[in-house]
Amino acid sequence: MLKYETLSKEIEERILTDRAKNTLPQFGFDEKNVIRRNSERDQASLLRPAFIRDIDKIMHSPYYNRYADKTQVFSFYKNDDLTRRGLHVQLVSRVARTIGKALNLNLDLIEAIALGHDIGHTPFGHAGEHILDELYHSHTGRHFSHNIHSVRVLDGIFPYNISLQTLSGIAAHDGENEQGKYCPEPLDDFADFDRQIETCYLDKSNVKKLIPSTLEGCVMRISDIIAYLGKDRQDAERAHIVSADSFSDGTIGIYNAQILNNMVVNIVENSYGKPYIQMDSEHFDALKKAKADNYEQIYLRETVSKTTQTVVKPMMGKLYEKLLWDLTEHNQTSPVFTHHINYVNQTHYARSTPYEETEPNQIVVDYLASMTDDYFIDLFDYLFPDSTLKIEYKGYF
Repeated sequence: MLKYETLSKEIEERILTDRAKNTLPQFGFDEKNVIRRNSERDQASLLRPAFIRDIDKIMHSPYYNRYADKTQVFSFYKNDDLTRRGLHVQLVSRVARTIGKALNLNLDLIEAIALGHDIGHTPFGHAGEHILDELYHSHTGRHFSHNIHSVRVLDGIFPYNISLQTLSGIAAHDGENEQGKYCPEPLDDFADFDRQIETCYLDKSNVKKLIPSTLEGCVMRISDIIAYLGKDRQDAERAHIVSADSFSDGTIGIYNAQILNNMVVNIVENSYGKPYIQMDSEHFDALKKAKADNYEQIYLRETVSKTTQTVVKPMMGKLYEKLLWDLTEHNQTSPVFTHHINYVNQTHYARSTPYEETEPNQIVVDYLASMTDDYFIDLFDYLFPDSTLKIEYKGYF
């Protein structure tokens, strides 16, 4: 039988009373304390407060459109009912704002972090990310992580002057690292943040050590897991990979709607009026179990991962070497110039160093990470028309 939890009468009445008496908890981030690299730019106004400005910048980024054709989990299916990354960031935003509303947090900051958190993601999901990391590391000794690259997109490739609070939440959003309790660690300036980011390029394990600087960032971090856990199961069933009935029932349920409801309820129940985000041990254990089940039955299945390793990996390797050669040989007719460098420069943002003077491997990584799945395939076919490497999609019929 489907089980949908509800808030306890005690917490529900407390929230309603606090709202009526205007005595709501005040643990949300105060926008008056926003920090930007250039404090003279992007002054908050009545119509465009600090984090609405961040949201606008993120949504109007040239790369935001590309969410629509980036894989969430299932890369090689022609199926409009399967989640793409563009829907995922909206779902994360919705879950996080539902929790944030109940806890009286800054909803604009939550939305900014949620909408920007995957903007640096590669084509072909996490498998594409791992392949690009291997290539980048083999050439430079540095690492690629999609959340760190999301910061680079919004703070380096396009110097938008995004707030430290939004960027910190994006960098520390690692949805693969679940915790029972999330406590923010405030950041005082960009100098500390930049040092944290650099350590992640040098040692990928440091990504998991990043902690959001605000409670809003903590909410978004757990919401990332909540948003994909049941939705990936729903997608797997639609792709005829697994049946929802094959998952073991637990405290949080089997189906997407159950998981969303029960996790949100439990987090609000255990976090209201506190300077941290928490779930009880029963729900945390169930969350970990459900995630492990997803890995076993979905993410690590050969039908999901085989094509990525046997086809996408060599394709990305060939593209990397070709684009790097074009850069070092200054082949101005190459797409890395005509489709990437020239495109980036069209934004006309003031830069301390021209983008084209960026280290060549970094430019190649920027370009590859920016690609949608379809663009990646078309570019490969354009540059290597005689290659036997071909991706075959599972069609509708």
